[in-house]
Amino acid sequence: MSDAVFDRVRSGLGDLAQDAAVSHGVLVIDATPAGVLPLVRGLKASGFDMFLDVTAVDWPAQAPRFEVVWHFYSTTHKVRVRVKTRVAEQQPEVDSLVALYGSAAFMERECHEMYGIRFRGNDDLRPLLLYEGFVGFPLRKDYAKEQEQPLVPYREGFQ
Repeated sequence: MSDAVFDRVRSGLGDLAQDAAVSHGVLVIDATPAGVLPLVRGLKASGFDMFLDVTAVDWPAQAPRFEVVWHFYSTTHKVRVRVKTRVAEQQPEVDSLVALYGSAAFMERECHEMYGIRFRGNDDLRPLLLYEGFVGFPLRKDYAKEQEQPLVPYREGFQ
């Protein structure tokens, strides 16, 4: 069943994907940063109606340094798809998926907060887990784990 779904998805990718292969029962699609939004739009139209998450992987010795990874699920076909793209350290930016999946708003905020990846089209990239004024991106591999952050006083009503 999943092979037929994956074959159908692969045949519709055209030049949007650089590579597509099945790994551990999941179709993994490598795309260019510019190809992510149209590729995901096609995935959604073909039944991948659930956006599961977005994260990043930091490869400091490679160029481009960051790999942005999205996971999708089809409640109709009961299969998952992973979409990946690479972005440079100097301008780590990709298109937002908020217009397609509303839940992307919060997941993109977290990815931005932890890795510094910007999502074009998501106008609310305020921190979710860290406080305003936190310096750096704690999931980047060059973030010093012994780095101390300034103490922030509790807001009124939180004592």
